[in-house]
Amino acid sequence: MPLMQLTQPLCWLILLAILLAIEVITLGLTTIWFAGGALAALGASMLGANVWIQIGIFVVVSVVLLIFTRPIAVKYLNGKREKTNYEGIIGKLVKVTETIDNYNQKGKAVVGGQEWTARAENDNEVFEAGELVKVVNIAGVKLIVKRYEEEKEL
Repeated sequence: MPLMQLTQPLCWLILLAILLAIEVITLGLTTIWFAGGALAALGASMLGANVWIQIGIFVVVSVVLLIFTRPIAVKYLNGKREKTNYEGIIGKLVKVTETIDNYNQKGKAVVGGQEWTARAENDNEVFEAGELVKVVNIAGVKLIVKRYEEEKEL
């Protein structure tokens, strides 16, 4: 067997190992698609395909895997992802513990047993202690809230 026929599969095998190692380290579905392409090119190399066909197979298989399987994998792998504290708070109803008044730069509300600094979404609104408000955003470490209005059924 000529040296070139031995080194091509070895190159694809090394590339496959590197891409899989990166995937294991990052756990972010970043290189797995290209590892699939390298595996397909390795198979073509073992069957005696020339280097340009191997490269073409690598590119085509990688792109096809990336386009058609990534959205499915992301959907199923990220579908059970827990919301972070930040994402989980937005949209919640919270109780005002200290009058929220943007002009006087004061106000606090309790979320999940923790007291947060709070500000009104609209500078003209003031919320008294004991009122329920809805969190619409978080700016730094401050809750941005608006008046809570019960949704009416039609």
